Amino acid sequence: MEVMAGGKAIRTYKVALGRGGLAPKEREGDGRTPEGHYIIDARYAESHYHKALHVSYPNAADRKRAAGLGVSPGGAIMIHGLPNGKGWVGAAHRLYDWTLGCIAVTDDEIDEIWSLVPLGTPVEIRP
Repeated sequence: MEVMAGGKAIRTYKVALGRGGLAPKEREGDGRTPEGHYIIDARYAESHYHKALHVSYPNAADRKRAAGLGVSPGGAIMIHGLPNGKGWVGAAHRLYDWTLGCIAVTDDEIDEIWSLVPLGTPVEIRP
């Protein structure tokens, strides 16, 4: 994952994704990390994870695709740290994709991202 400013990458992070992989998310519960253009639309200093930035999934295209399949698109896609109390896992969390569709970084990394990324920041998720 890259954090951009002025068209240049200012930070790069290795991440863990949804256990369903990076693919067009089809429905709630598929474990996929969605692809598309979103924004950071909420910040959660207190959540089930160290900190979390909510990604504005689903967008209009995501809702249309899910409606065509007759399913819920889901939501609650976040960029977050490790589960509370599990910060000791550190970078080892990246050994496999384990989230339910989110983008996970270490607690120290989400602290840094938190300080760099305000509400309204564009997010592009792509392979």
